[in-house]
Amino acid sequence: MATILRRKAAAVTFGVLALTLAGGGIAIAQPATKAPVEVAQPGAAARGTQPVPSAESARLSRATMKKATATTLVATTAITVVNGNGTKARGVGTVIKYGVGQYEVQFGYNVSAGVFVATIGRPDSCCIPAGGEVVVAPRLLTPNGVFIQTRNSAGVPADLGFHLVVHT
Repeated sequence: MATILRRKAAAVTFGVLALTLAGGGIAIAQPATKAPVEVAQPGAAARGTQPVPSAESARLSRATMKKATATTLVATTAITVVNGNGTKARGVGTVIKYGVGQYEVQFGYNVSAGVFVATIGRPDSCCIPAGGEVVVAPRLLTPNGVFIQTRNSAGVPADLGFHLVVHT
């Protein structure tokens, strides 16, 4: 009987040791610190970063949010079609063009927790658009804005039209 208990104790000890080491390995694999938003997106100098919102963008954001009426809808889907020059072809929202391939679309409500989908596209029903890339992200320091960047197929910033769908 004592031999069986010793074997079980040894098995439990090894099991605890294995779980401890496995848990420690998982904890070590996690990142030690997370980069703050200011470090991750300081300005427009590096590829993949957003320019700092201008005073005009902040003013427009506040005005748009103030005009909006409270909604009781559970979910909202907004669609915006934007030309390469930064003008809105159709849909909702206000478009601001920052630079080559950099756009902001502002809505009348908070979209920061929404889902954003964008694709390169033309505003008309003619033709297939030129190939390219589009990325979309919540707008830095603007809860009712979405930031969009467009690039050509070589990855160089380019003014390309796009279609944006925001679901909140």
